[in-house]
Amino acid sequence: MATNITHHAGITYSERSSALGVAGSTLWFTGLSASGKSTIAVALENRLIRSGRNSFRLDGDNIRFGLNKDLGFSPKDREENIRRIAEVSLLFASSCAVTITSFISPYAADRDLARSLHAKHDPPLPFIEVFVDASVEECEKRDPKGLYKKARAGEIKEFTGISAPYEAPQKPEIHIKAGATSVDEAVEQIVQYLVKNDIIPPEN
Repeated sequence: MATNITHHAGITYSERSSALGVAGSTLWFTGLSASGKSTIAVALENRLIRSGRNSFRLDGDNIRFGLNKDLGFSPKDREENIRRIAEVSLLFASSCAVTITSFISPYAADRDLARSLHAKHDPPLPFIEVFVDASVEECEKRDPKGLYKKARAGEIKEFTGISAPYEAPQKPEIHIKAGATSVDEAVEQIVQYLVKNDIIPPEN
């Protein structure tokens, strides 16, 4: 734990939001590998940006090329992976961006930590859990990276859904049934939720 450090205050979130005329939030996508999280997240970011809304996407694979390249996939490393992303997503949200995270984040406790950080912010920032719900069987059929095949063969250890657990959200704000919902339909479902809950204004 770092010592001899001091928090330096600056412009407040409320001042920033008022000056920019926008608000921040985090959309936390969770689901099994190959459930479609990243595909939906990319499409959502594209729609928000093209409609003039400040948005930024944090993707599980992309983050491991840089910020989290020192982490593996043990339970402890997964916990640290999500802890870091929870802090980063809070920073982006507090900058008044609609932050989109796309991580398997298999453990409920880790997702709850991310939610609590947003709840403790002054003022609290919206944290929207988006559960992209696809069964292991569905994800194995897709398996675009061939990861399930490798996991079944024992080439990948501690693979979520095969040799490591996934704790599905019990009460996500948005529940997308991947097998029955197209990417466009999923994006529309999310946008309508954001508008209905005054997180973003209606599109022109």
